[in-house]
Formats: sequence, C-alpha cells, structure tokens
Amino acid sequence: MKTMTCKQLGGACDKKFHANTFEEMADLSKKHGMEMFQKGDNPHIDAMQKMQELMNSPAAMEDWFKSKKMEFEALPEQ
Repeated sequence: MKTMTCKQLGGACDKKFHANTFEEMADLSKKHGMEMFQKGDNPHIDAMQKMQELMNSPAAMEDWFKSKKMEFEALPEQ
C-alpha cells in the first residue's frame, strides 16, 4: 500500500489517499474531487479547471498521467 496526497495528485489539500495501484489512487482522488466540487470548495474547483485545461491536450494529459504514475511507483510500500 502506498500513500499520496490530494496535492500530489493535482488537487488542493493535504488529504491522504492509500492504495495498492496507481489506478486505485487515481480513482480515490477523482471521487474526492467530485465531493469537493459538490461542496463548492473553490481551491478544488480551481485545481479541477487546471486539469480540464490539461485534458484539452491528449499528449499533455498523457505526460502528466505518466509522471504521476512514476511518482506513485517510486513511493515506498507501507
């Protein structure tokens, strides 16, 4: 199991997520982002807008995803 924060995953807070795979980690982050969006949390909404801009370029999004996955894989197991 590995741990990453919302900020490490492109978000806006220090909430910690724990997962065995990067795909699980990304899913936890996405669910958290949706919760914060529904609550109207402006810092998270700003972070989501930046991600939306990144998604406009498939190559940039792929590069971002690969870099975050590499960061996840480099983390120590807990």
